[in-house]
Amino acid sequence: MALTFDYGQRHRIELERAAAVATHYGAEQLVVRLDASAWGGSALTDNSLSVPDSGSTDGIPVTYVPARNSIFLAVALGVAEARDLDAIWIGVNALDYSGYPDCRPEFIDAFRGVAATGQKRGVEGNPIEIRTPLISLTKAQIVELGIAERAPLHMTWSCYRGGDQPCGSCDACVLRARGFAEAGTIDPSLGVPLNTAGTDLPGTNLSQTDPNQTDPA
Repeated sequence: MALTFDYGQRHRIELERAAAVATHYGAEQLVVRLDASAWGGSALTDNSLSVPDSGSTDGIPVTYVPARNSIFLAVALGVAEARDLDAIWIGVNALDYSGYPDCRPEFIDAFRGVAATGQKRGVEGNPIEIRTPLISLTKAQIVELGIAERAPLHMTWSCYRGGDQPCGSCDACVLRARGFAEAGTIDPSLGVPLNTAGTDLPGTNLSQTDPNQTDPA
């Protein structure tokens, strides 16, 4: 199952791309709608705040969405328990990232404690697993893994600003561009497809949908 959150973010492109990726893998997509723009506090949910260029601010940038991954994981745990799924996969990364506190191993470990103590199956000794395969990889390593697993990288989106093409200057764009550059390849989302990416490729490890897990996106 592919779990997607429509949380009032400033553009719809990532939702369109999430649907395309789910279709590519033949996964059931569940779209959860909640409106984080009702309380704002982030440039991604409050249009009165501008998305800054990469490196233009100190500390945690205004693109941090308060408690976003806490909300996402709480919902994912509920979905997984209701659907009798065994694991949640989330793509947080704590190396090449913007310093968001809810991308760190300490945060994930805390939520594993929530799964173990706050859910029926947890207290019965069978907690839902929270898996973070990308958390300790560099962006270049993530790109290399995606290519090796023949993931549809051309369908993915990182830019905070939206638009027909990535802006190239926000934190997400700069980190992504650096990853592709260090991996020595071209970003296929910019219009030049990788020879390993495509919707008609045979399935590999990443494309095989495990019926016992859910993947929030």
